[in-house]
Amino acid sequence: MAKTRSKFVCSNCGKQLSGYVGRCPNCGQFNTMQEVIEEVKKVGSVKQDRQTVGTMRSKPQRLRETDMTEEERLFVPVAEFNRVMGGGIVPGSITLIGGEPGIGKSTLLLQVSATLANEVGTVLYVSGEESARQIKMRADRLSLDAEDLFLLTETNLNTILEHIKQVNPMIVIIDSIQTVYAEELDSSPGLVSQVRECASRLQALAKSSGVSVFLVGHVTKEGSIAGPKVLEHIVDTVLYLEGDPFQAFRLLRSVKNRFGATSEVGVFEMQGAGMVEVPNPSEIFLAERVINAPGSAIAVTMEGTRPLVVEVQALTSPTSFGNARRTPNGVDMNRLLLISAVMTKRVGLRLNEQDIFVNVVGGLRVDEPASDLAMALSLASSYTDKPLPADIVMIGEIGLSGEVRAVSQLALRLNEASKIGFKRAIIPRSRRNMDGLPKNMELLPVRNVLEAMNLALPK
Repeated sequence: MAKTRSKFVCSNCGKQLSGYVGRCPNCGQFNTMQEVIEEVKKVGSVKQDRQTVGTMRSKPQRLRETDMTEEERLFVPVAEFNRVMGGGIVPGSITLIGGEPGIGKSTLLLQVSATLANEVGTVLYVSGEESARQIKMRADRLSLDAEDLFLLTETNLNTILEHIKQVNPMIVIIDSIQTVYAEELDSSPGLVSQVRECASRLQALAKSSGVSVFLVGHVTKEGSIAGPKVLEHIVDTVLYLEGDPFQAFRLLRSVKNRFGATSEVGVFEMQGAGMVEVPNPSEIFLAERVINAPGSAIAVTMEGTRPLVVEVQALTSPTSFGNARRTPNGVDMNRLLLISAVMTKRVGLRLNEQDIFVNVVGGLRVDEPASDLAMALSLASSYTDKPLPADIVMIGEIGLSGEVRAVSQLALRLNEASKIGFKRAIIPRSRRNMDGLPKNMELLPVRNVLEAMNLALPK
């Protein structure tokens, strides 16, 4: 008879301990340690292990002899979704989609499911959180109708696998993996052991049958996918649906993709008809821009292989307290502190006496250093109360000495800005990546942020 033992596993990070503690020593979260009962099976003898070696089915093969025949991807008629997936869905792949509650994960997947059912083949949508009636109500609201889209409300993994064999779909969607449980385990749904076991068995199904599986994952309050980190290692692709709850735009971001480029982004807009694609997001983000407003600068950021033209706004105001405030929205706090320190030390702006507010319009989050120059000039514009020219963009990374450093894919950024109508660009004075620059745009190379400020805000 197999023995049982108890251990405590953190539901946030997967840390395992032999006893209960109130705070996880790995991630620092409180009341996340949950008891898990597991069976300890007796390990076979060395003689038995040696006998099993001869029964292995796998066989080593030379790299040059490996078959390179690729299966044709399943083309998704939703272009933004297709972009993030790397050009289509690979048969037999398993994809994990995470996002905040109410951000639109189920809505997007239901739209994609209906489209695939009409264009590709049978799709099975398994929901453990909603009834079939609720899903049908959402489909009617989105005006979706698909003959080969099957709905299943079930949380038992064995039952789900039986239905998959009966329906024989090309694509299976599990919403969500935290609600599914394997009855062989004694733990509750959503715990580390259950999530790991269910994901592993669904991965085995995908690899053996060629069915493409999509898993919806809950996220923690820090924004990472709940459950063990091994969940993200098991799947082939990890997607995050991001967006400001008070904004209509949603970004579908790829952070892992074994079959395509990582950090690729698809842009959607949440409307009454569901998630609508935004084919040219740069124009949308600049649609409500106020011309000749102090504190407004234009940056060109890269999201995967796509350049996006965004507006960076800054506001400086004399502080009423001893310590000046720094409030970022859409930019990294440490980056804002760095830029404000450089502008104070190298340019002479007394920002240490100013409350600083920085915002990226549209609910976007810009983390790459190429937006440093736009942030710095927007601060200078607000501090001097002088507007920046309306037809100019700023691209460059700023170092601690105030120098403007080169950025990657400069030609791609400038061509995107030129399409929208910008005539001038302040860029780093570098000889790298100078091929393919637009001919109809005036380029203003600078060595440091002071030169850029003198060009953009002449005295």
